[in-house]
Amino acid sequence: MRQKILPVSTNMKEFERFLKSPYEIGVFLDMHIAQLKNINQMSRQYGKKMVYHVDLIHGIKNDEFATEYICQEFKPFGLISTKASVIQKAKQKGVIAVQRIFLIDSHALEKSYKLLEKTEPDYIEVLPGAIPWMITEVKERVNIPILAGGLIRTEEDVKNALQAGAAAITTSKRELWDIFKD
Repeated sequence: MRQKILPVSTNMKEFERFLKSPYEIGVFLDMHIAQLKNINQMSRQYGKKMVYHVDLIHGIKNDEFATEYICQEFKPFGLISTKASVIQKAKQKGVIAVQRIFLIDSHALEKSYKLLEKTEPDYIEVLPGAIPWMITEVKERVNIPILAGGLIRTEEDVKNALQAGAAAITTSKRELWDIFKD
């Protein structure tokens, strides 16, 4: 991952700002299925590569059938999901697969490790990403690049997550987009 920041858009205004940014890869969360065609066309016009969070596309189920449809119809750069079936289908279709895991407690983390063995995603997105020592622990346990997201609010949070072993940071905080754009 060449980019250290993956700008996250949650609405069209943020997405339009991303399109004008120097970043090549961006993430879109929380959209309606009817927006996907327009978002996809706009990103291609600007030479951007999009990662869509399948679990947060309203109007379509987050399963392997929806994943196949999205991959065939929109050819995204990548897909994020908590669902094993989505990750496996994305990989099958040659799309970057990002398994999202939540660092809630030890039990959830152990379940996530078992899931990662099954899905073998291209990347893991850990949330919250503002816990550097947990990023280090996950990195030592699995040999999968890590994206850190959630509760990363400052330049120091970004640097700490990267030093802990994250390949990149997913953030909707526009101030951080600006700080790390070079």
